[in-house]
Amino acid sequence: MTHRPEFPLPAVLAHRCGGRLAPENTLAGLAATAETGCGGVEFDVMLSGSGSPVLIHDETLERTTDGRGPVAHTSDDVLFALDAGTWFDARFAGEPVPCLDLAAARCQALGLAVNLEIKPSHGTDTETAERVVRRARTLWAAEPGAVLLSSFSERGLEVAASVAPALRRGLLVGAVPADWLARCRRLRAAALHVDHRHLDADRIAAVREAGLWVVTYTVNDPERAARLFEWGVDCVITDRPDVVRPPVP
Repeated sequence: MTHRPEFPLPAVLAHRCGGRLAPENTLAGLAATAETGCGGVEFDVMLSGSGSPVLIHDETLERTTDGRGPVAHTSDDVLFALDAGTWFDARFAGEPVPCLDLAAARCQALGLAVNLEIKPSHGTDTETAERVVRRARTLWAAEPGAVLLSSFSERGLEVAASVAPALRRGLLVGAVPADWLARCRRLRAAALHVDHRHLDADRIAAVREAGLWVVTYTVNDPERAARLFEWGVDCVITDRPDVVRPPVP
């Protein structure tokens, strides 16, 4: 078996900052996650129309803000004035779309580790990865082990490896492709991030045998999470950090 270092992040991460506890990809989600005792979060980072790394999942604004149109065509002054909380619950009215700098500072203040997903708008894989990863390299310079980069964009991961080789990376997939190992080796990825519905004990064992970490998403049933941990996954990403817990040592 290829040597596998210890997984550097907590075994449970809150999906999109706070899962179902707060509006996704917001500072409110980070606070909600910390209150549960969960030690880390996953969030998405895209470029605004001003070229700033910001936390948002969709390429358009309509689902999670009161704005309209593509994120990539929205300037910072407009984007940061939007309401990204009311859609979730009136209690979060006025919650803004945060920039990466603010999110990183809040995570560090709360003691939260981060799985940062590089989320390019269509056709911006290289530019997004360059800007996001350069900023992440600076923001986590004192503790590079507290952040794990991931992406579905293989070009984005190639850029990340060049820009910040000290920041570890994971390849995001849905189902596991037949050439998963070749892809991970080419990208120098340390982890394979897989939709939990496509994992079983044998697949997890094969990934571990190759020396890679296994991260899985989005697991909201505590019994399913427990089974996945029994099979050997290193990390579960969940919308329910209040009920999905890491295995007891």
